[in-house]
Amino acid sequence: IPIIMNGQDVLACAQTGTGKTAAFLLPVLHDLCERPTDAIATLILVPTRELAIQIDQQLEGLAYFTGISSLAIYGGRDGGAFNQEKKALTQGADIIVATPGRLIAHLNMGYVKFGKLRHLILDEADRMLDMGFAPDIQKITSYIPQKRQNLMFSATMPPKIKSFANKILNNPAFIQLAISKPADGIMQWAYRVNSAQKVPLLNHILTRKQDERRRTLIFASTKSSVKDIAADLKKSGLDVGEIHSDLEQDDRKEALRQFKNGNLPILVATDILSRGIDVKNIHLVINFDVPSDGEDYIHRIGRTARADTEGTALTFVTRKDARKFKDIEELMGKEVRLFPVPDFLQDIKETAASAKKGGRYGSSKSKPKGRGGNKRPRRSAKN
Repeated sequence: IPIIMNGQDVLACAQTGTGKTAAFLLPVLHDLCERPTDAIATLILVPTRELAIQIDQQLEGLAYFTGISSLAIYGGRDGGAFNQEKKALTQGADIIVATPGRLIAHLNMGYVKFGKLRHLILDEADRMLDMGFAPDIQKITSYIPQKRQNLMFSATMPPKIKSFANKILNNPAFIQLAISKPADGIMQWAYRVNSAQKVPLLNHILTRKQDERRRTLIFASTKSSVKDIAADLKKSGLDVGEIHSDLEQDDRKEALRQFKNGNLPILVATDILSRGIDVKNIHLVINFDVPSDGEDYIHRIGRTARADTEGTALTFVTRKDARKFKDIEELMGKEVRLFPVPDFLQDIKETAASAKKGGRYGSSKSKPKGRGGNKRPRRSAKN
């Protein structure tokens, strides 16, 4: 925070749950309070609509009594939303939170006004590069003043991030916090399974504890797996929601809202939800399959045990996933205790059909792809 308040560029490596969002929002809000403007002063670029919404919600809380305005700009909405975004971009909200693809759509129309921009913030820069947004980000920077403060945040720091930072940042301060380490409050277990045992084991875990109404988040690598898992759990009488890229944005938001308020105790999702959401009191995270990327594993289980609380993370590990899971353990510097399935599931044998790509719950190595006013009062703009 002091470095940002001094106006220096920052390149920061921080894992999920470290409070980095507030760390860059608070100095920016302080600057806007000290030096109010009638134009867009801050642009925050993020990889997903979920993260855009989350940051805008945090802004609403932090800026509630300041009169500072903001708007989240992301794809998947109707024409009315696009017109609201256009109004904010032409008449000046103080802070714009945007996915690169959606912002490019506005920039191509020729009406975006960034002439007085003071802060450019790239959040989850590693994810944006993985999703192919580097050309879009570089195009966006050509529309904004060269004299500005740049802040870049990334959960990982591979060479490509440092190389990209050199193109955007000016003599940045480098900050690194506990990379690739899950929170201490997460109890990690794993089950050694075959593909045919996964759903019965999942049912057993959830029905055994369902009376406690524990908030449980289940991750699968593909949207087809999410659909199938949710359907199987519903057949068992469980209250289950699902989030994946085939759902309309309003349906995703409603499922997340129901999960947050406790009406849906179980949510099944792809990695689209492993970053950029902040739901309190998630007691249990289940990895239905092992993610190909160790950092994705960190982000998945990081949905529980947030803000110094405790939680549990379970992972189903098949024989073909054993090497990947070992790599994850090496990344964390921690061995996860591996259990056999309960005795009553031992007789469920893997068939040729269930073994083929994990049955209909096949894992995937591919990452999710996609892109996403007068100065408005904060409260009314949400209506």
